[in-house]
Amino acid sequence: MLRPRHPKTVWNNDTQGGFTAVELMVTVTILAILAALAVPSFTPLIERWRMRQITEELQSTLYLARAEAIKRGGNITIVRTLGDSGCSDISASPALWDCGWQVLFTTPGTTPGTPTTTNLQRASAPSRTHIQLRDGQGRGIDTSTPISIDRWGQITLGSNTSFDFLIYPSSSSSTNTTKLCVLASGRIKRLDIGSDPCT
Repeated sequence: MLRPRHPKTVWNNDTQGGFTAVELMVTVTILAILAALAVPSFTPLIERWRMRQITEELQSTLYLARAEAIKRGGNITIVRTLGDSGCSDISASPALWDCGWQVLFTTPGTTPGTPTTTNLQRASAPSRTHIQLRDGQGRGIDTSTPISIDRWGQITLGSNTSFDFLIYPSSSSSTNTTKLCVLASGRIKRLDIGSDPCT
């Protein structure tokens, strides 16, 4: 019985796979155009994420400070961090907390008149954001007076029993502005729209 003969496969060594230089240039150009169109649309999303991150971190700081004050019998303060190597100098704007903040516990110390301060938490703010501490009427507060928490967990700022943090991007986009309110009742309230009243 004769077997059918199969044709031999002939490989052409002259055929090479891959892209030509023109095809590669066209592909790169199209990708660059798509990236240029997509990046601006992500900016508001990134800004909203930054504002939410700061607001949640400030809120958790206030809860931590309150818990520590109740546990340690008061003497807890929250102060802003002044300009350091990673942040621009904000000394000219005493209401801004752009460089971050610290939670401090102060004890009388072993020597009279020389209190001992323990840093319980240090937080930094993301770049390209602003954090402004304001009184109940929306005016910036000089933060030479720290936020104090007593042994009962009551949060005060000097004579102000209510105040807020206004958190906004450096691009001044009001749509991404958020607010963290500290009310006289002790309630901490987050508002996604910075223009809403704290009450």
